[in-house]
Amino acid sequence: MSRLENLETGLGEECGVFGAYDLDGGDVAPSVYYGLFALQHRGQESCGIAVTDTSAKRKIRFKKGLGLVNEVFDEESLENLGGNLGVGHVRYSTAGGTRAENAQPLVINYVKGTLAIAHNGNLTNAVELRHELEYTGAIFQTTIDSEVIAYCIARERLYAGTAEKAVKGAMKKIKGAYALVVSSPRKLIGARDPLGLRPLCIGKRDNTWFLASESCAIAAVGGDFVRDVKPGEIVTLTADGIASDMEMAIPKEEQRHCVFEYIYFARTDSTLDGVNVYHSRITAGKALAQSYPVEADLVVGVPDSGLMAAKGYAEESGIPFGMAFHKNSYVGRTFIKPRQSQRESSVKIKLNVIEEVVRGKRIVMVDDSIVRGTTCANIIKMLKKAGALEVHVRISAPPFLYPCYFGTDVPSNEQLIAHSHTTEEIRQMIGADSLGYMEIEKLRDMVPGLGYCDACFTGNYPMEVPGKDISHAFEEE
Repeated sequence: MSRLENLETGLGEECGVFGAYDLDGGDVAPSVYYGLFALQHRGQESCGIAVTDTSAKRKIRFKKGLGLVNEVFDEESLENLGGNLGVGHVRYSTAGGTRAENAQPLVINYVKGTLAIAHNGNLTNAVELRHELEYTGAIFQTTIDSEVIAYCIARERLYAGTAEKAVKGAMKKIKGAYALVVSSPRKLIGARDPLGLRPLCIGKRDNTWFLASESCAIAAVGGDFVRDVKPGEIVTLTADGIASDMEMAIPKEEQRHCVFEYIYFARTDSTLDGVNVYHSRITAGKALAQSYPVEADLVVGVPDSGLMAAKGYAEESGIPFGMAFHKNSYVGRTFIKPRQSQRESSVKIKLNVIEEVVRGKRIVMVDDSIVRGTTCANIIKMLKKAGALEVHVRISAPPFLYPCYFGTDVPSNEQLIAHSHTTEEIRQMIGADSLGYMEIEKLRDMVPGLGYCDACFTGNYPMEVPGKDISHAFEEE
């Protein structure tokens, strides 16, 4: 998918990472597979699994490719991935293009042995670091900034006494957002950026440790949630238990968790940094009902992330909550479609309006965001064609006004409908009878007790960012 084609199809995903270490020696590939399956919503372009056997001096075995988890892997390929320590990744191309060599985990063979690395996030200084590495002899095989991290770790390991110290050395050089899962010959290492922009948590099942982007993935493999990896923390999981290094941590009041995780990215059954995603979305819906009341007969949500916000709106307003859409679960998210000409048809394939539910009714439709407005306009047309008398749109996020540099593919300003149009103009363009966005100051109620990043809405970035979009800076130049 080219950059332009991606911008035409709306908001991009993040990535998902998963790691497993069975201290009893059992094969972990099936667990990694199911963990990635639970994280599929975070990335649908490519995936991969890399495993090693800690009891033998073997090279890392890995398989990765373009497509969904169940398309890349089958029973035979999982059986070939024998080993009790593994990492996995599902990818959406926030940096680098959609190509097979950009699939993760990245596997590195170097003088100190082997490493497998899975990364979620984006670096803001990747261009500078890559050029620095190239001028000292590094040869890059991919166009992703994750390879920059891998090189930094490998080079630090030449002088650091342990793999986790090498990770810390790399963290002192890289800037931006990241959640890392790294396997060394006998360790599973997790690391998180000091601001806490990207999520990462720890789980355990019997004598197997897990690292995952979301708690829902730990539940999916029958594990128990242990705790979140703290912002700036490096955790090392071995036969001796958990070792923690907090040298890179910053004060809690300076942390900035991505608020859009709670609005859109994370699965409803996940809890991130102590805040339940379901509760966040209910709270968002209630806030919308308080800010934008309207006389209506039914509140509906656009699946999936709009459903709970719609439920919250209904609870607060007293207007009944209903299910107006049938979602085809076997169709990927519509932004995967490569051309704008396919956008409308893909929406209709993915969602179908239940005419009997909406006919003759005034509808409040709750969704999580409006990027370009195309999808929202098509859904409103579908509702009115099915007989809805009015469609009042409520959005559980403020208007997108600024690009994201931290792993969320929010496009550049000129591609954001809210950047160049007023709310009233957007209402007219999408064909809604009224339109209300989440108020900026009410975001804090969604994530009580957390410092959060809302830069895509306010332009208040928590660190220095590049002067231009660098998400595809390593494409063929």
